[in-house]
Amino acid sequence: MKLSEASVMKRLLAYMWRYKWLTALALAFTFLTSLLLTAIPLAARWFIDNLVDPKVSTAPVLTALQFLALYYALFVARVLATYLSQISFARVSNSIVRDIRLDIFRNLQGLGMSFYDQTAAGSIVSRVTNDTQAVADMFSTVFSSLVSSLLLFLVTLVTMFSLDWHLTIWILPFLPIIWISIKLYRKFSNRLVKMTRQKLSDINVKLAESIEGMRIVQAFRQEKRLTQEFEQINGEHLSYANRSVDVNSIFLRPAMSLLQVLAYAVILTFFGLNWRNSGFTAGLIYAFIQYVNQLFQPLIDVTQNFATLQTSTVSAARVFEMMDRTDYEPKQAGYLNEIERGDIHFEHVSFSYDGKRDVLKDISFEVKNGETIAFVGHTGSGKSSIINLFMRFYEFDRGRILIDGNDIKDYRQEALRKSIGLVLQEPFLYHGSIASNIRMYHQELTDEEIHQAAEFVDVADFIESLPGAYDHPVTERGSTLSTGQRQLLAFARTIAAKPKILILDEATANIDQETEEMIQSSLKKMRQGRTTIAIAHRLSTIQDANCIYVLDKGKIIESGSHEELIALKGTYKKMYDLQAGMMQ
Repeated sequence: MKLSEASVMKRLLAYMWRYKWLTALALAFTFLTSLLLTAIPLAARWFIDNLVDPKVSTAPVLTALQFLALYYALFVARVLATYLSQISFARVSNSIVRDIRLDIFRNLQGLGMSFYDQTAAGSIVSRVTNDTQAVADMFSTVFSSLVSSLLLFLVTLVTMFSLDWHLTIWILPFLPIIWISIKLYRKFSNRLVKMTRQKLSDINVKLAESIEGMRIVQAFRQEKRLTQEFEQINGEHLSYANRSVDVNSIFLRPAMSLLQVLAYAVILTFFGLNWRNSGFTAGLIYAFIQYVNQLFQPLIDVTQNFATLQTSTVSAARVFEMMDRTDYEPKQAGYLNEIERGDIHFEHVSFSYDGKRDVLKDISFEVKNGETIAFVGHTGSGKSSIINLFMRFYEFDRGRILIDGNDIKDYRQEALRKSIGLVLQEPFLYHGSIASNIRMYHQELTDEEIHQAAEFVDVADFIESLPGAYDHPVTERGSTLSTGQRQLLAFARTIAAKPKILILDEATANIDQETEEMIQSSLKKMRQGRTTIAIAHRLSTIQDANCIYVLDKGKIIESGSHEELIALKGTYKKMYDLQAGMMQ
């Protein structure tokens, strides 16, 4: 859903309201800055008319020194007030961006797998980092500039009317011209700013994709192609950015500067035609010229910062659009807090990711506590989809899934996550230590329990051989460890959580045969006393399963023990013979 600029600003102001007292302090310092800026030309006028005039040039030196002390005190006070105003706005800005990043990150944690299937990781990162930083720029620079410029404009205008309202009226026609210039700028720049931000997001997507897939890129010699694609996107970003600069150059500072020069011409013409009869003093002329500069400078600053404001508004809209996503993972509004045994029963379950084509068709099976069942089949047959539904990554509405005779939707999310242990084909390790990856930030787990889990899956000797043992640092994704080592740590992590139901999603697919044989005993120990569902690529790893289900195009076409399926001489027998032939 596209958000209007008004709704975006309303939500940003709601974030600012959280820090209303700090904002009020920043506004107070800004108002003080405006008053001091207005007082300085008045002081200069008094100096010119009272101390520079030859008729009073014999004034005591002390009076002049006192004036100079006051004049420079005004300058120092203005600098101090400006500093306090800017630092207050910066703190408000940083606090707001922290809150926005926390809110969008919290929302991302709750979104379902369907969102991550359809959204590039680089695009998400771009919105959480680059776009939120653009929002920070709006509050720390643009918003403070807008407020200070508005206050300075109003105070200066009131002062000019009090000095000479006739001359001030001659300046007012320039204001609607400025307004028209700003409107034209918004009309032409809005689309360019949006496309510039979109291309920046595309750059992040392409960069993240290239870095994550660098092994494949280099292995297939795709460096030149990726460079060309990146160059194209980067060039499109440059094109839109340059077009934005062109629009800025026409409608922003150059146009405002031209209007300011014309205003000076009007003032000097007015003074030149009326100086004999008007009684204007040199000090008044100087003050008026300074006030015209102060009148136009805020407008120039506003228009100059309008590009940043436009970019920040577009960026904030992109952030809020992602923050407003509601395609969450299935919510468990159930009342059951604990899984007692772990008996599982699928009753006529059908499912479609897109609502058009079923990937699961009338799936029914049953597995009791302590039993192991396995699913085999070609890629796309629906094996992982069964796990996705059971883990509640996706919602389904045809058929039922029962645990201990209760509908899976009647269990609380915490109960399911606590009682189900999942081991994936690609083990994911976090930046930290060996111990923190096994503990998985469950602080209630003691060091002794961590060590016992490692010993249970026969990985303790390997860990203790590392420098620092359990405190050995783990890099991002565990890149310094082999695939087998990472998988063993994933087993230890699962066992440490003491799950009642174990899900093995091709957990040994990426492990060499020697390592696989070493951990088979660990897998058998892990399965004892637990309900286990295994998705297997290597049929040799699931021959002892209580029941093996063969899937094809979302349907169960065969089921039985290993011996029974071999005797059927069907799809399973062909798969087994094919793998056996490859092993020879």
